Amino acid sequence: MSSRPAGPTPLPRTRRALGQRPGPRPRLPKKRGEEPLFYQDVFRTLNEGAVKYLVVGGVALVLHGAVRLTVDLDLMVALDGKNLGKFIGSMTAGGYRPKLPVPAADFAKKEKRELWISEKNMKVFSFFHPDRPFEIVDVFVDEPLPFREAYSRREVVRAGALNIPVVSRKDLIALKKISGRPQDLEDIKMLEALSRKARAGA
Repeated sequence: MSSRPAGPTPLPRTRRALGQRPGPRPRLPKKRGEEPLFYQDVFRTLNEGAVKYLVVGGVALVLHGAVRLTVDLDLMVALDGKNLGKFIGSMTAGGYRPKLPVPAADFAKKEKRELWISEKNMKVFSFFHPDRPFEIVDVFVDEPLPFREAYSRREVVRAGALNIPVVSRKDLIALKKISGRPQDLEDIKMLEALSRKARAGA
């Protein structure tokens, strides 16, 4: 996950998200206020395109209820061809372009992603919006966690008319342990504190 200097106002703090986990009675998403949401256009476009994705990184931390400055949006997406086609179509329709001088369609090609990983040690593929260059969307080029399993454990945050699929706290902690930067270790402490608070209030 990329790290960039603090810029525009981060996502407003959310209340605790309720999870949707495997089972006969999935829980409904937690509803939050109608306040403006950073990257709401991205979430709306991906939802309308029926893209399977998960919010991870700093934005996920904020959506779980932590106070955290963050600029870029980190995503995991299902890397099958059909879903990647939907994802690229949605990002292109939303006006986003790759930061690299390559066609967006290259991200859907497994051999290209493997080449970027082996030759450039690439972790994420970045998109930017020409009219809003501070808006960066970073997408994992591989699966640091099995996507299907993480998606089944997702938590959904309701923001206005949007349902936002967020990686679970447990999986977010696992991702941050993999990254292992000092900021990630601090984020883990916040997530563990949120989990303790949730258990105490249950």
